[in-house]
Amino acid sequence: MQTKRPIRVALVNDYEVVVAGLNQMFANYTDRIEVVKLIANREVRERVDIALYDSFGQTAPEADSVERVLRNPLVKRTVVYTWNFQPARVNQATHEGASGYLSKTLPARELVDALEQVHAGKLVVSPVPRAANPTGGNWPGREEGLSYRESEVIALITEGLSNAEIATTMYLSPNSVKSYIRSAYRKIGVARRSQAVAWGMRHGFAADHLRLDPDDVPA
Repeated sequence: MQTKRPIRVALVNDYEVVVAGLNQMFANYTDRIEVVKLIANREVRERVDIALYDSFGQTAPEADSVERVLRNPLVKRTVVYTWNFQPARVNQATHEGASGYLSKTLPARELVDALEQVHAGKLVVSPVPRAANPTGGNWPGREEGLSYRESEVIALITEGLSNAEIATTMYLSPNSVKSYIRSAYRKIGVARRSQAVAWGMRHGFAADHLRLDPDDVPA
């Protein structure tokens, strides 16, 4: 009897802490999921069954970022892993070819179940999330008491986006963005944007664009 092999999954995000958090979610499911090593801001370089695209802190429009993954011939199926469930966003991603649109509120077991359904050829879209934070995984600033949304706002501020650009990127109203900024500033003890950027740079909120894979460094 042939043993069923684990699904090969690539984790796509520019933040090392986010990728590490996702990897930890799959730690108890190694018989079902094999995580392919990924490097921040690099194309997937190994053949995989599924690329799990985590939208945290992505400054490019999601459709453009997902399209780059969809075009990769080494990726069989692409799944968006996100907090933002506006119908237009879901419809655009699936129309472009995404095989799943999964909520960050899914417990690890349900996330694995959903990936297995995608691997079997089913289009899987999670219900709209209602919880305040993702169930698992990790994000910059979590240990500082920042919620997922507060952290993403600080990440985008650190990347240089304006309030209007953050609102567009996160599909939030300008007032909601201002509210998240105020609450985040209180928690991290800053009063101005320049201070928030400096704090973000010191606390891992700059995307790991220049992080090197040790295997790529000549001995």
